[in-house]
Amino acid sequence: MLRGRGDVQSKYEMVLLEDLVPQDHLLRKIQAILDTDFIRERTARFYSKVGRPAVDPVVLVKMELIAYLYGIRSDRRLAEEIRLNIAYRWFLGLGLTDPVPHFTTPGKNYSRRWKDSGLFEELFDHVVKQAIDAGYIDGRMIFTDSSHLKANANKRRIAKEGAQGVTLEDVARARERHVAARRAEQEACASGDSTEDDLLAAVNADREAHGLKPLPVLEEEPEPELSVEQITASLTDPEAAMLRREGKPDGFHYLQHRTVDGLHGFTLDVFVTSAAMTDAQVYPTCLKRVDRFKLEVQQAGVDAGYNTLQNLRLLSKRQIEAAVAYRRHPTPKGLMGKWRFKYDSAVDAYRCPAKRWLTYVTTTRDGYRVYRSDPSVCSTCPLLGQCTRSSTKQKVIHRHVHEHLREEAREFLKTELGQYLTQRRRETVERSFADAKELHGLRYARYRGRRRVQHQCLVSALAQNLKKLALLESRRLSCASCV
Repeated sequence: MLRGRGDVQSKYEMVLLEDLVPQDHLLRKIQAILDTDFIRERTARFYSKVGRPAVDPVVLVKMELIAYLYGIRSDRRLAEEIRLNIAYRWFLGLGLTDPVPHFTTPGKNYSRRWKDSGLFEELFDHVVKQAIDAGYIDGRMIFTDSSHLKANANKRRIAKEGAQGVTLEDVARARERHVAARRAEQEACASGDSTEDDLLAAVNADREAHGLKPLPVLEEEPEPELSVEQITASLTDPEAAMLRREGKPDGFHYLQHRTVDGLHGFTLDVFVTSAAMTDAQVYPTCLKRVDRFKLEVQQAGVDAGYNTLQNLRLLSKRQIEAAVAYRRHPTPKGLMGKWRFKYDSAVDAYRCPAKRWLTYVTTTRDGYRVYRSDPSVCSTCPLLGQCTRSSTKQKVIHRHVHEHLREEAREFLKTELGQYLTQRRRETVERSFADAKELHGLRYARYRGRRRVQHQCLVSALAQNLKKLALLESRRLSCASCV
């Protein structure tokens, strides 16, 4: 027989909020490892000892964490979810009838108090150090990669003259801000870089070894300013840049560069640039930023976008074994690839498929040795049509003075350790990006401006690290209680 349950919603019940939250809930595990005293200590200077009582800063930080832990991308929806979700109320320390902070409170508090304070950067580093102290991060293996993040800007709202509803002042302002942002991030990624001086020293040493005169030091010429025709700036978010990569979506984007530890996949650093920066340009900065944790990095893994001689030299100086992927550059149809010409270090010359030598000629300022064949020999060679289309009937090959680093990297990639690092890179940093986009609200940029997008990416990584640390600690305590 079917019976109605009556109007149970109107009955009074005596309950404890503590009993309504399951013991194995994720927020319970995060509460156990979250250092709230650290948050209060870092935010105390923003609050007066007199006046109206303020919203507890721990509550505001926890609201941010809830939003990124559960992929809630709207502040209005976050406030509504907290109002209805008992576990959220328990995590924030609110009773069943306590009012929830207004949805604008976290955002206004950040913009007025915490924007330039480095609070979330310090909290991120604090959680990483907690994981290091617990033994979940050893820093022996690190992996770096980047992922594009769609900017909060319409790709059709481009700063250009003649657009409907756009004044010349709007166009000039957007372009000026875009150029300033590009220049700032280029300076940030080039600080302390002595690559040019080191390269010239290596070039002159190589020239002297071959009996040639050293090249003089040239006065550094300032990089030419971007012309108006080269600038594609957004009127909505001028700090974003148009993404121009094969196989990637069109539109204005940012790039988030992540460095991840290889032991348990904790994120060690997050750095955001516009889509105009390449992975290879940013990699030295990514390595330098990880140094703040004083980890002894022994091995690294990156994809082909980082395969430049500058980065290989940097890894070699740091004595880091690196699995660096590479791309085969296409050869013109009908011609033999460079790999068909074998370099012999004993005689410093290339040997062609016809068993003839290409001998050394000079070393250029760019660091390339030039090797040329004998045109009198090549003119009668049956393979000339497959070798070169030069009117002088002479084959020319360029080899960088640090080309041995690229060859060593390719050989290392074939080893068992190189294959393991390549596979581990896919399982850590690429998995980190996938989880962030799918579960933690990082499918697209919520904010405008590089600094705010940096904040979004940082808090998303902070939420991932907290979740991972909480689960590992819970598992460890569970195993310890079973022994």
